Amino acid sequence: MQLVFTFGNFDTYGNFGNPADASIMITRRHRTRPRSWSEQKIALKHSWMLPLIALEWSCQWLAFVLGNWAFLELLEYLGTFSVLVAVIFYFHDADNRLKQRHYQAWQVINTAQGKGGSGGRIEALQELDADGVSLVGVDVSGAFLQGVQLPNAHLRRSNFNSADVRNSNFQSADFAGSDLASANFRESNLHATLLQDVRLDEADFWGADLAGADFSGATLVDVDLRHADLNGIRWQQIRSLSGANIYAVRNAPDGFVPWAMKQGAVEIESDEKWEDRQNSR
Repeated sequence: MQLVFTFGNFDTYGNFGNPADASIMITRRHRTRPRSWSEQKIALKHSWMLPLIALEWSCQWLAFVLGNWAFLELLEYLGTFSVLVAVIFYFHDADNRLKQRHYQAWQVINTAQGKGGSGGRIEALQELDADGVSLVGVDVSGAFLQGVQLPNAHLRRSNFNSADVRNSNFQSADFAGSDLASANFRESNLHATLLQDVRLDEADFWGADLAGADFSGATLVDVDLRHADLNGIRWQQIRSLSGANIYAVRNAPDGFVPWAMKQGAVEIESDEKWEDRQNSR
């Protein structure tokens, strides 16, 4: 009898890549009855091989007898059944493993709170977001999260103060009521994000995609919007644009630039002049 048990591929977290790939196959190989000792001896050509032939003949008979022993067959079936039970319990416990995984991700985020660097927070945040877990109130102030991918994330009342999230993806994320002051969002994707009542003072959005973003009630004091895409933004209820740098903004809505200049916005091209102005304030 031959027993074959095959699992599908495992993913990064130890889960089956495809449960349908798991399979159990039992095949039984028929063993022919070995020749008698007298027949075996007749086929012997050299007398010095007699001990080896005797050993081989004995093993053939032992394999034949055991291969037809029902008790061994029963044990193999019981082994197969135990594997099936293990698989059933594995899938039954999937929810608990998912909760444990989320708990560990939150531990990584909370343990590193207030510290610089990543500290594993990029992977933890992305894992939670991919599983649809709310990130409301998360505190990653001062963290280095460059390139983090959090599309559609629930980030209301979060704290990204002074965080470095350049080249990141926050498309359609909800930042309402959050603190993004002094954060670095250079060349990030914030397409259609909700930035209602958000503090964006001194944040860096150089070259960022802000198309369709809702800035209602937000403050953008001294924010850097150079080369940012402002196509279709909701800007009429912005609380403050004092000192905001709107040099070479792209696709600005009609009336936005003149209104911004009246609110105290500036147009400064060079990084050096912009930094000098910020440092002098």
